[in-house]
Amino acid sequence: MSFFDFNSASEQTSFDLIPKGALVRVRMTVKPGGFDDASQGWTGGYATRNDNTGSVYLNCEFVVMEGQYARRKMWSLIGLYSPKGPEWSNMGRTFIKAVLNSARAIHPNDNGPAAQNARRINGFADLDGIEFLGKVDWEKDQNGQDKCVIKSAVTPDHKDYAALMGGASQPAPAASAPNAYAQATGRSPVPGRPSWAQ
Repeated sequence: MSFFDFNSASEQTSFDLIPKGALVRVRMTVKPGGFDDASQGWTGGYATRNDNTGSVYLNCEFVVMEGQYARRKMWSLIGLYSPKGPEWSNMGRTFIKAVLNSARAIHPNDNGPAAQNARRINGFADLDGIEFLGKVDWEKDQNGQDKCVIKSAVTPDHKDYAALMGGASQPAPAASAPNAYAQATGRSPVPGRPSWAQ
């Protein structure tokens, strides 16, 4: 078959935006930015620092795991630090807490010891490869065009959580709390290397 005969090539796929508000199970990958701050516990090179603004964040890719939007990708930043004040960091911490609640099937109002342990991580490596239920939103890219982003995680108190997260295998919890995780979710931890190291 000649390379230049394109009759057998696949049809192109649609790149229409995923509808705003759609709930999708995603796997989050952290793109290492090489910035560490041992005083904050930020090690392993996961954080990224913007040299112009001084802000620090996690540069994340979200891949839809199943359904009609399977394999579609979105990108968002998770704020860790801003010289302008604590709001950027607080938003990032709030998002990560919701991701952990979603991934580890912890109800947001559950403050028992097992739930508290499941909301702890040993470092950013624990977030690399984590799967959770995300809500699609839109924002403008640098060219003023709409793009899909994940800005919030859907937790077990949502009416569609159980149906959409179902039997998804979950990533390992913080190594200091595997029993708490197993008790809280009824699932065994699944160990694995960060996706960028594979």
